[in-house]
Amino acid sequence: MTAILIRPARAAVATEIAVCAIDRLVPGRGVAALLPDGRQVAVYALDDNSVHAVCNIDPVARAAVMSRGLVGDRAGVPAVISPIGKLAYALEDGRGLDDPTRGISVFPARVASDGTVFVATEPAVRHAGAVAA
Repeated sequence: MTAILIRPARAAVATEIAVCAIDRLVPGRGVAALLPDGRQVAVYALDDNSVHAVCNIDPVARAAVMSRGLVGDRAGVPAVISPIGKLAYALEDGRGLDDPTRGISVFPARVASDGTVFVATEPAVRHAGAVAA
């Protein structure tokens, strides 16, 4: 009989980092932020005063360029289009809007009462097709 060692999973503790003041973000344009472990996120402010964060690595080109992508909407879904791969990804859940086999990780983002933008250090959504984060 073979013994099987079962270890309890460690609970992931999601922390946040302060990125910048909300008034430093231009609606419709992204900025890149560095997480403590060296990963990058792309942070966007939209015209409706919401903030979103996704992995900054383009799933097709595998380059850190998503913060330079075009921001808008696709049939009413807030989206970012990669400047290299030219594919659109939903900002809410990271799903590929042009290619459903691709996706991008999404990080929770919020604006504090003092106007500081915070981004979680762990993604809320991690797609199987994502290459990083």
